Amino acid sequence: MSQCSTLESLLEMGFPQTRAEKAVSATGNQGIESAMDWLMEHEDDPDIDEPVAPVEPIGPVEPTAPVESVSTETPSEQAEQEMDTESEERQGLTEEQREKQTKRMMELIAQKQQEREDREKRERIEQEKQRRKQGQELIAIKQKLQEQEMQKAVEERRREKQEERLARERVREKIARDKAERARRYGGETSDPISPPAETPVQAPALSPSSPTQEPPTKKEYDQCRIQVRLLDGTALSQTFRAREQLAAVRLYVELNWPGGTEEPFNLLTSFPRRVFTEEDMEKPLQELGLVPSAVLIVAKK
Repeated sequence: MSQCSTLESLLEMGFPQTRAEKAVSATGNQGIESAMDWLMEHEDDPDIDEPVAPVEPIGPVEPTAPVESVSTETPSEQAEQEMDTESEERQGLTEEQREKQTKRMMELIAQKQQEREDREKRERIEQEKQRRKQGQELIAIKQKLQEQEMQKAVEERRREKQEERLARERVREKIARDKAERARRYGGETSDPISPPAETPVQAPALSPSSPTQEPPTKKEYDQCRIQVRLLDGTALSQTFRAREQLAAVRLYVELNWPGGTEEPFNLLTSFPRRVFTEEDMEKPLQELGLVPSAVLIVAKK
């Protein structure tokens, strides 16, 4: 099949003149199938429909040998002439042969389109596989980071609990040492209800006429005091404290010795005279708060 027959076949199948000429020229007139392959591959080129510019000679060329004749026709004009010639040759084909040739060409076009669709489908499937694979990898990385964060939070909470437990143990040890020290100094302690220590009445000496004034008796200083704390269920706790200890020591003693442990905040107060101790009072010594030599405190919910 010559160039003109290939070009004519492409035109009969509905391809534009410019595209058909480009396909025949680009494939070197290797047949209708090669031309169709080129058209299918380059149908989306932006310049597919631009006419082929004729090649102009750069300068005069001196012939080195005698030339019988030089054609001044352009490639398009030559293709038209060849097409006319080939058309005359093809006029000898029967209608049935032309229909078979056209049917064969259409089958080739359908085959090429199907191959292209199958190739694009395979590419889309492969791209979807890659996208899903990347999504699964991202999910796995996110889950791993979440697990690491959770493990870090668990370790942090465990360390905090350990520090709290050690702090409570240090407080208990300090209270135990204080108890042992007070027991060693004052001969132990009892849990009997607190009663103010009995004081021997001091009789005022009779005034003599010769002594118009008399010095008042000196106030006794106490180094310790007995504190009884009445809990919400009616039970009581008793403990001896130094007069210079802060009220916070009494509250800590109640928290550590509360039966079953306390779960909610509470206040300490006295019934007579009624007084509710504040957070500022917790930093004051017992003797400054008037709780020496003995006192009864009542626990109340905040």
